[in-house]
Amino acid sequence: MSSADIKSLGSFVWSIAELLRGDFKQSEYGKVILPFVVLRRLDCILEETKPAVLAMAATLPEDMDDEARDTLLSGVVGQNIQLYNLSRFTFASLKGQDAKDIHKNLIDYITKFSGNVRDVFLDKFLFTDQLKRLNDAGLLYQVFDRFTQIDLHPDAISNLEMGYLFEDLIRRFSEISNETAGEHYTPREVIRLIVSLLLINDRDALTGSGVIRQVYDPAAGTGGMLSLAEMEMKALNERIRVELFGQELNPESFAICKSDMLVTGHNPENIAYGNTLTQDAHKGRRFHYMLSNPPYGVDWKKYADPIKDEAAEMGMEGRFGAGLPRISDGQLLFLQHMISKMRNDEQGSRIGIVMNGSPLFTGGAGSGESEIRRWMLENDWVEAIIALPTDLFYNTGIQTYVWLLTNRKDTARRGKVQLIDASGERFWKSMRKSLGSKRREIPEEATEEIARVYHDMLNGNSGWEDVSKIFDTAAFGYREIRVERPLRQRFEVTKARIEDFWTDEKLSVNTLCKLKEHSCGEVLDEAFRDLAGEVFFNRAVFEQALSDCYKGRVAGNGRTSGPLPKAVAKNLATYFSKRDETAELQFDSKGNLVPDTDLRDHELVPLNDDWRNYVQREVLPFVPDAWVDETYTDAQDGGVGRVGYEINFNRYFYKYVPPRPLEEIDAELKALEAEIAGLLQEVVE
Repeated sequence: MSSADIKSLGSFVWSIAELLRGDFKQSEYGKVILPFVVLRRLDCILEETKPAVLAMAATLPEDMDDEARDTLLSGVVGQNIQLYNLSRFTFASLKGQDAKDIHKNLIDYITKFSGNVRDVFLDKFLFTDQLKRLNDAGLLYQVFDRFTQIDLHPDAISNLEMGYLFEDLIRRFSEISNETAGEHYTPREVIRLIVSLLLINDRDALTGSGVIRQVYDPAAGTGGMLSLAEMEMKALNERIRVELFGQELNPESFAICKSDMLVTGHNPENIAYGNTLTQDAHKGRRFHYMLSNPPYGVDWKKYADPIKDEAAEMGMEGRFGAGLPRISDGQLLFLQHMISKMRNDEQGSRIGIVMNGSPLFTGGAGSGESEIRRWMLENDWVEAIIALPTDLFYNTGIQTYVWLLTNRKDTARRGKVQLIDASGERFWKSMRKSLGSKRREIPEEATEEIARVYHDMLNGNSGWEDVSKIFDTAAFGYREIRVERPLRQRFEVTKARIEDFWTDEKLSVNTLCKLKEHSCGEVLDEAFRDLAGEVFFNRAVFEQALSDCYKGRVAGNGRTSGPLPKAVAKNLATYFSKRDETAELQFDSKGNLVPDTDLRDHELVPLNDDWRNYVQREVLPFVPDAWVDETYTDAQDGGVGRVGYEINFNRYFYKYVPPRPLEEIDAELKALEAEIAGLLQEVVE
């Protein structure tokens, strides 16, 4: 079936959704149409063997073990299809029944599927609820009748083409309901690229007999990534056995994915329902290949507690010990989860994940994101990162990146990371018609070229400096050091400042609270006025002078004021201070220079550069009185400054484009002016 035929089929199915207008909200169309598509697909597959299945079922004892019954009846269906239906109906026979009985008959049909399919329709699609609504609205037979007109047998539309159909329908339903289509599926050419990158270095290992590989997607959606990965692996080796595993949170997407597994001969129990981050359904399992497109910029606030608990209680023995990203974006949680499932045997694992730009550089040194990047890079798992063109996805035009990770790097790649900028025009072409935000696609020849650049480790030395560059892992690290400058202040009590002090409730109340046991505010006010007009350039001298003026004064209540508390004197000195570069240096009780926090700065020193040399070269020539706070240290290595990692593509691939000459711009403006003048003249005439 050609792409045009698939689009035509999608348009026909979409036209069925138009029957729902007025009785269903637009956001509810998918809850009716998608399960009907799955139901029609299963009906087409099972129709031919239905008589044989019913005949076999009639011979089986009623008390037979369920598992044995399922095995026998599924065996009658054949082709490794792990489902059957014991209803006497098919779509063809249902159409010949009285239209008023369609609801009752469809319920009979659905409830007599094997248990693994009943779960899909009853618990995940909640299809019986939708059938009742359709029946109550008088629409059920019309919708059913339209679906009988399409042939969804695998001989007419392959599993891959069914994936395209679901992709098209989900995109349409998501657009009209303003949902996030990117949470459901990934464009097929992006999946092909990821799969090509995962497999290109393993072609020899995948050939031969007896090869078994396990593939996993923690955000499986409708199963597109898993299906395409299997197809590409089978193309390399027809005898290979591919076992697919996944987990999906969205019930409709899960139902579609599980249905696909049922009709393609895979174990449907390997596709789990639930939240991968809080309920790992494949705990303890390890996989050869993992690929995923987790949701972009989706917060994990509502299920943060179990994730934080696991990180705190299990540390590096759990999935999230390296760090927790900010609550607004959980992409790096999925990546950590995938890394936790890498195999520790000779074959190891390979990971391909597509994410937006946030995981590359969000978060400074010591942040959760930076610590996760540090963990991956220092363990030498990151093999390559590929920048994709914009406008590839249906729901967003943002820049996306494919990360490739493995725990079994080739010798040539050890300690290295390859960056590939595949965002340029040579790697995409415009679509004839935009689909949502998707205006571009990656052609097959571009996929092959990107895979070749990656496989051959092409870089600047190979004439590919504009596309591919290879760096040491340490090149992405830096040490954030804290640079201090001395605090220099003069101290001056002015009449205006005194008045401000007494009207500034926060300052005066806090200070006077400490004075209540010693004297009253009028004594302090007199001390202020005695010092008015004097300027001090030494803090200790000012505090002593203020204390001397305060002590021994007689208040209105007849009490004599005692010594001014040191804490109060210190606070008052701060209040009456003003920065002055000519003032004396200040020292704390240990003889250390007091830093000016307002002048505090942080420098990012490349990890392969000594911070002392960096300061001598980049800091002291401009601020000779600066020093590095050596108590600001890294939690892991204890060294001065905090270690951070970031991968800034723009830094490595930015190309300066000089502005056009002024003469050229001026000539263009004059030409436009002349053209406008000519047009106006035509209007006047």
